[in-house]
Order: sequence, then structure tokens, then C-alpha cells
Amino acid sequence: MPMSNVVRTQKIADAIALHIERLILEGALRPGEKLASERDLALALDVSRPSLREAMDALAERGLLKMTRGGAYVAQFLTPLMAPLATLYRDNENAAADYFEFRRWVESQAARSAAIRATDVDKSAIRACVAQMRKVHKLSDPTEEARADVNLHILIYEASHNSIVLHVMRALSELLRSNVFFNRHNLYLRPGVRDQLLAQHIAIAEAVLAGNPDLAEKAAADHINYVFGTVEEIQRDSRRLKTSLTRVGRNNLVAD
Repeated sequence: MPMSNVVRTQKIADAIALHIERLILEGALRPGEKLASERDLALALDVSRPSLREAMDALAERGLLKMTRGGAYVAQFLTPLMAPLATLYRDNENAAADYFEFRRWVESQAARSAAIRATDVDKSAIRACVAQMRKVHKLSDPTEEARADVNLHILIYEASHNSIVLHVMRALSELLRSNVFFNRHNLYLRPGVRDQLLAQHIAIAEAVLAGNPDLAEKAAADHINYVFGTVEEIQRDSRRLKTSLTRVGRNNLVAD
């Protein structure tokens, strides 16, 4: 290939890599997502497959894509930070308090920013998520509602239009799914909690949709405070039950 063609291909590959990188940065392509096939992706981007391949190889070298025999995936690039963090915090007695304090800071400001910065596209996605939450709230199994819960928070992060908040909180959401800080399933099974959570999520969403930053900030902070208080109650009840069972079990340890 003539040198001029090599330079041209490299420049095109650089532009493609920059475009895909921006899609990852802005959250359009999410960690863990599988990309379309090379053929389909080249068609979608209107570029040649050799240029696309070169761009994707460059992104893989930078740790943004993961290339496998089954296809290309957006890399879980914050996992190297979050996985050790999960190990450090697992079974740490201060984990939940630290986690919820951090969440309160971030969630309140993210909701405030979302109320100011949300686009019509952001608002449409939030409305659709709230509609889904209302729908699955009627199910006896809270699994789908818990999933919609996480999705709504991520949509608020996206609407805040702060890419660092988006990526850090999305990675933190993965730790939440693995019950590092508390058991989310137990939270949803607590009597009356599901109704309260739904009302709180709706309040956050409506404040963002109305463009009311003060109300959005307060609704988000109130929500986190409620969840933390409920988790503490669950943990206290669990400790009390464990103590009671220990007392019952003492009969096996002493003589009649």
C-alpha cells in the first residue's frame, strides 16, 4: 500500500476511535455492552472495515474495548478500581454508613443538576422509566422494580450531564447489585417499603421534569436518608434475631 494511503487510513482510524471513545464517554455505549458485528458497525458508521478494525484495536489497547472471539465489548474499565473496593468494604461495619453518606452527596447534586440540564430526550427516558416502575410495582416479585430503581438513578446521572458522575455511579451500581453494602432484596421485602420507594422515586423524577432544582435536590436527599434508615432497621432486627437464636442454642452447650 502506498505511504499516502497508509497515512490516510491511520487518520480515518483515529477519527473513528475518537468517535467511539466519545460515545463511551457520553454514556451512549455502556460498559459491558456488546457492539454490533464488524460488518454492521462499519455500515452504521459509514467507514471501511480495515479502518474500523484499526480503530477498535487502538481502543482495546487503551482499555476501552475488550476484543473476544464472540465479538467486541465496551470494557468494564472501572472494575480494576471497584473490585478491590468491594473486597475492602465487604463485612466492614462502616460500609453502609459511608456508602449512604456518599450517595446522599452525589444523588442530591446530580438531581439538582438534572433539573437544570435535562434535555427533552432525557426527560422522555425518565418518564418512560417511571411508567415502567408504576407497572412493575404491581407485581408480587420486586425484582423488576429493583431493576427499574437502578435504571432511574442512572437516567438522573445521565441527565446531570456530568460524565464523571455518570461513570463512577454506574460502576458503583454494580457493587450495589452484588449486595456489598446491604441486601437490596431484603429492603424491598420490608413491609410498606416498596410503596415508599415508589413515591420517593416519582417525587425525584417529577421535580427533575418540572425543572425545580431545589425540590429535586431535597427529594433525592430524603430518599437516600429513608433508605439508609430502613437498612439500619433491617440490620438491627437481624442482629436481634441472631442474639435470640444464640440464646436458644445455649441449651446445647450446658449440662442439664
